[in-house]
Amino acid sequence: MPLTPMQIQELLDDNHEHSCDGYGCDHICVKIAAIADLPSRFGQFQVVAFCNNKDGKEHAAFVHGDVYGADDVPVRLHSECLTGDVAGSLRCDCRDQLETAMRTIGSMDKGILLYLRQEGRGIGLTNKIRAYGLQDHGYDTVEANLALGFLDDERDYSIAAHMLDSLKVHSIRLMTNNPKKLNALTEYGIKVNGRIPLVIPPNPYNAFYLKTKAQKSGHLLDASGKEHLLEQRDRPIVDGMTEEQIASLGE
Repeated sequence: MPLTPMQIQELLDDNHEHSCDGYGCDHICVKIAAIADLPSRFGQFQVVAFCNNKDGKEHAAFVHGDVYGADDVPVRLHSECLTGDVAGSLRCDCRDQLETAMRTIGSMDKGILLYLRQEGRGIGLTNKIRAYGLQDHGYDTVEANLALGFLDDERDYSIAAHMLDSLKVHSIRLMTNNPKKLNALTEYGIKVNGRIPLVIPPNPYNAFYLKTKAQKSGHLLDASGKEHLLEQRDRPIVDGMTEEQIASLGE
């Protein structure tokens, strides 16, 4: 069963005048702005639009089933990827992850996909294309981001935590291969009761990208789709990094 009209109205009423100190170091406060039915090729969903008080970015939650006050809700955090999600780029696995997650959630009793507006691991579209240019000349994903003056991953999951709280979700099972997402949501007070792997087979264009995610960014998979054990994770340290950059990886 989807969210009921009464639940939808309660969520909208609670968020109409919502204002809080915000989540995370940037104190971002999001609130629900609109909710509507969204039948899709992946199943019956409801889409929840969120706005925030800092940068005007709009985020979305694609909700399947009744998640209001629910426990162990399967949740996927998906960061926006224009080249993959829209253009079907084979350089990454983003579109495959998005579609697989939506299809999986659509087949369950309930679940949520949060679509977060943090393109290019948080560095933005233009800088992501710059990073692609460096990768065309032999850099891997981590090396390219560092060469542009960024961390290997600039994403922040405080907004995701706020979105889940706004939807009245009690606890989740996170659909991810990335331990950093698990740790971040837990730090922001979300009760994470388990992990659901999301393993995507590589193609000839993204095998090196997936290998880098596993070897340097700690993702629990390798380019062949096999899971890594937690003790096999390496911090993304590469030649040329300063002591400050290395220290920041443990923060």
